[in-house]
Amino acid sequence: MWRKDKYIRIYLASLSTIFSEKNMKYVYKYKPLYILESIFYVKEYIIKYKNSSDCKGFMLDSGAFTFMGSKKTKNANNIDWKGYTQRYIDYINHFKIELFFEIDIDNVIGYNNVKLLRKTLEQGTNKKCIPVWHKARGKEEFIYLCKNYDYIAIGGIVSNEIKRTEWKYFKWFINTAHENNCMIHGLGFTPKQDKLKLYNFDSVDSTNWLAGQRYARMEKTIGNAIYCVKSRTKNKRVKDHGYKLAQQHNLQEWIKFQKYMEKI
Repeated sequence: MWRKDKYIRIYLASLSTIFSEKNMKYVYKYKPLYILESIFYVKEYIIKYKNSSDCKGFMLDSGAFTFMGSKKTKNANNIDWKGYTQRYIDYINHFKIELFFEIDIDNVIGYNNVKLLRKTLEQGTNKKCIPVWHKARGKEEFIYLCKNYDYIAIGGIVSNEIKRTEWKYFKWFINTAHENNCMIHGLGFTPKQDKLKLYNFDSVDSTNWLAGQRYARMEKTIGNAIYCVKSRTKNKRVKDHGYKLAQQHNLQEWIKFQKYMEKI
């Protein structure tokens, strides 16, 4: 499975939360190469784009943590996770999704139960998922997963489960995965982009491209990095700065970044 190319695939996350079906014309116009969506938010018109020749890669997240938050439940153990897994299976099968993450809720139901859900997921789809390794699973489990899967992800970066001071260990994880012909994805791993190549993940995903929507911040790709070139004025509301235009601009710049990272 491990492709011996050296480039990093940058997946842009959450297009469904920004672009309505009406505004999909901008997605088709600028043509993002790699997209990551959560089953909780993904829209069918994004799936339609996924099936186009312009999209080179699509990943689907289980959306389990978003689902728990939406239910405002005090006890996640009361959620019908088997039923949730079956709905995930049905979606994957219906839309022929090839790359999808397991339901990594170790800290909610325990890793043994996560493995049971993983088995159900893989039997139901007749495909291997992408396991999401967390620190509590330990080093030996990481090696086991690398030996038994074509693609693995490291989780806990966004939540600071893995602290920035521990990023130096990523090289061992990446090398171990590659030694076992396994590709490796950094979930939510978006350091300063000029440092990204240091870690040599096969793929990462980012919501940082949403800065135009969130902060009316204009960004520009220069070589192997993205820089802020303009941000909203203090005490001004985001909508006063034409954030929709900023979002379209930033989408173009991040697609340039995707293309650049494929070349180096």
